[in-house]
Amino acid sequence: MADHQSFRQRIVKRFMTFEPLGLIAFGAVAGGLFLFLSLASEVSEGETHAFDDRILLGLRVTGDLGTPIGPYWLSHAMNDITALGGTTVLSLMTILATIYLMLGRRRAIAAFMFLSILGGWVVSQVAKFGIGRPRPDIVPHLVEVHDMSFPSGHAMLSAVTYLTLAALLSRAEQYRSTRIFLLGTGIFLTLLIGISRIYLGVHYPTDVLGGWCAGATWAALCWLVSRRFISAKPATPAPADEVTSDP
Repeated sequence: MADHQSFRQRIVKRFMTFEPLGLIAFGAVAGGLFLFLSLASEVSEGETHAFDDRILLGLRVTGDLGTPIGPYWLSHAMNDITALGGTTVLSLMTILATIYLMLGRRRAIAAFMFLSILGGWVVSQVAKFGIGRPRPDIVPHLVEVHDMSFPSGHAMLSAVTYLTLAALLSRAEQYRSTRIFLLGTGIFLTLLIGISRIYLGVHYPTDVLGGWCAGATWAALCWLVSRRFISAKPATPAPADEVTSDP
């Protein structure tokens, strides 16, 4: 009887942990792999053009499609926000987070995090060139772009990077409030970057949705693998001369 009660308590405790539920819920809302494949099929058949065009046109001033709706400063803000999903910023974030974990002697999870994000980038490029959807041409682009459109690389890579960073870094944190903050920040940045790509006219809404689906699903998979196989504890205790205490 005692063993049964202990087992039940462990199950309840696992389900009450926030970060897996939050991450998997976001992946479920985004649609996960199934929705991504469904979207890819619809996009390839041209079934989403009417929906995509209507939203892109709705974000531009009638009679002047080169001007987005909203105050003047909004387009500048969206330019700054979209840079947070660029290769340079995401690479710096990944490198700095890896160094942070390495300095904390969490080498296993540092290496896994780095490889997880790198793998997500590879998957993004394979999907983009495999589907080969051209960029929107119904409205002028407000930033320069060159590659294919579906899935949105900014949306997917920001989801892969920020959600994976949030999920894996949170495993090294002691307090639940800190873990909630990290995950919430990752989701917020991912959503904001994706919206900026639509506003700037360089992606269809379904491109961004597809990127969110794929990126969130990849991040959830990486979290589950790390939870099962990768230790978040320091490999070795810190030497005495590196341990300091508050005066």
